[in-house]
Amino acid sequence: MSIFTGAGVAIITPFNEDGSINFEEFGKIIEDQIAGHTDAIIVCGTTGESSTMDDDEHLATIKYCVEKVAGRIPVIAGTGSNCTRESINLSKKAEEIGVDGLLCVTPYYNKATQAGLYEYYKAISDAVNIPIIMYNVPSRTGTNILPETAVKIAKEVKNVVAIKEASGNISQVAKLAALADGCIDIYSGNDDQVLPILSLGGKGVISVWSNVAPKQVHDTVQSFMDGDIAKATKMQLEAIDLIGALFSEVNPIPVKAAMSILGYKAGPMRAPLTECSDEHKEGLKKAMKEYGIL
Repeated sequence: MSIFTGAGVAIITPFNEDGSINFEEFGKIIEDQIAGHTDAIIVCGTTGESSTMDDDEHLATIKYCVEKVAGRIPVIAGTGSNCTRESINLSKKAEEIGVDGLLCVTPYYNKATQAGLYEYYKAISDAVNIPIIMYNVPSRTGTNILPETAVKIAKEVKNVVAIKEASGNISQVAKLAALADGCIDIYSGNDDQVLPILSLGGKGVISVWSNVAPKQVHDTVQSFMDGDIAKATKMQLEAIDLIGALFSEVNPIPVKAAMSILGYKAGPMRAPLTECSDEHKEGLKKAMKEYGIL
């Protein structure tokens, strides 16, 4: 059974001006996401700036999210690392907190081989008893999970049930879907490729776009699932300029700027990420107005 079907938000982490986590604002964002029919919350992923959190902050953010959501929708925690031992440690503690699943990015910088990726996911799986979503984002990690490797892991590693595919390579996703033949759930990791991946049998999206437009992203996926392909396609295409603006700089710089424009106290970026440029902020405002959310 899938951890979720539909639109999962890769949720931002709001910070106070001193750089600490703004839990009060985080709670407001979570509530607004649920009110907007988001199907799952992915906490402490790339968009949540988890790579700049220490373990205590990371786990405190996961714990707050689980308690705030209180079982209303699934909560999936980002616990991947370039160190297998670190990922195991975070994964075990996230399971103890009560998350519904884990999102584990491939080890970054180390550039593991395909055999190394298999061992990485197997080691994490052996340490926990909850579902795991592999996260394939070669542009950030320098490592690509090949379709053959993803299928081997899904078939042989007990808790690995899905993959977030952010390679941007639709041909690779098509090959994965063909080889998998249903043995693994596929989620789009790119907001401009939701419909193409759904058309290949995908279960939904783990979305940056959902931060600013939760209902629209949910409705896009739901329309497809309901068989209204024309409506889903129209909604995907109507969002293309906004999605482009949300990735005008490295994620999550633009989406946190967009959340601030919407009135949320998203707060500053954590170094080494910097604030969104004035030029791109203007582009965001224009795209948000044209999309009808500002």
